[in-house]
Amino acid sequence: MAILKVDTISGIGTEGPVFEGDIEFTSQNFLTLPKGDTTQRGRGRGIIAGGSPGTDNNEQIEVINIQSDGVVTEFGELASARRGCAGCSSSTRGLIGGGTATNPSPSFTSSVEQIQLATTANATTFGNLNNNTRNIAGLSNQTRGLFAGGGDNPTFIDVIDFFTIASAGDATDFGNLSVTRKGTTGVSSPTRGLFGGGIVPSVINTIDFVTIATAGNATDFGDLVDTFFFCGGVSSTTRGVWGGGATPSKSNVIQFVTIASAGDATDFGDLTDERGPDNSQICSHTRGLFVGGENPGPAACNIIDVITIATTGNATDFGDTRTTTSQSAGCSDSHGGLSE
Repeated sequence: MAILKVDTISGIGTEGPVFEGDIEFTSQNFLTLPKGDTTQRGRGRGIIAGGSPGTDNNEQIEVINIQSDGVVTEFGELASARRGCAGCSSSTRGLIGGGTATNPSPSFTSSVEQIQLATTANATTFGNLNNNTRNIAGLSNQTRGLFAGGGDNPTFIDVIDFFTIASAGDATDFGNLSVTRKGTTGVSSPTRGLFGGGIVPSVINTIDFVTIATAGNATDFGDLVDTFFFCGGVSSTTRGVWGGGATPSKSNVIQFVTIASAGDATDFGDLTDERGPDNSQICSHTRGLFVGGENPGPAACNIIDVITIATTGNATDFGDTRTTTSQSAGCSDSHGGLSE
């Protein structure tokens, strides 16, 4: 039996029940009230956008139900095909930025496109990064989206740009990474963002961190377990996890850090197979997906692995993307940068 006590209830028959005053909830069972409001119903959507099947760039966008193994469906298309792009998102809007617009003769782009995560439709124009760049990292909280590093033909850059996700427009300078690099990967809590690994052109194990709400240069956080670039990155509100990538040989390593506490990464487990460029960070607060990548390379694969972020252990098979992909962008409506 459960008892719910409130001072008043209004809105019956109109906008729905509205509880006012102090609320007390007592239950003899293992039951808790749901968190959030009605806008959060149905959350758990992950997006894969762009990428390359191995010969050409891709404009497709696919949607994944993170809590339901193997459910991958068509979402829409980007305005322009691209690979080496990055994604970030609030709970309602996703941003896909940068990348190589043509293949095999690279044409780097600064364009950023937006999608509404709750609906299936094509992406539309949002704004521009401060550089034409590819192989960049993205991370975000509910308010801000950050893009960092990348290859700016013919050099690498250390720039961190940010957007206010709710407002279309061009990027604002946030600061700089501690090391100029491409192929770094971002993970985030609601307050902190971490960028791990990369290539400068030698492969590095550096982890940088920033406070998302405060513009400024990145600070040293610690080191990955080895030198890595093009990892996949997922996070809960407390833990950041990187999987796969290259050392420069293909890797199946999964490693994690506690985002609030600076320090080196710790071994988490292994992916189901060795994989190169993943670059897709698709996760809820509880589950992380590692999508596609080169297996063994340069051919792309359609593998999706899944982990439970709060526990350590090897990844298991989730399902497959509809087509093979590597260097795609990922985002979701329920990642670790968003408060529960």
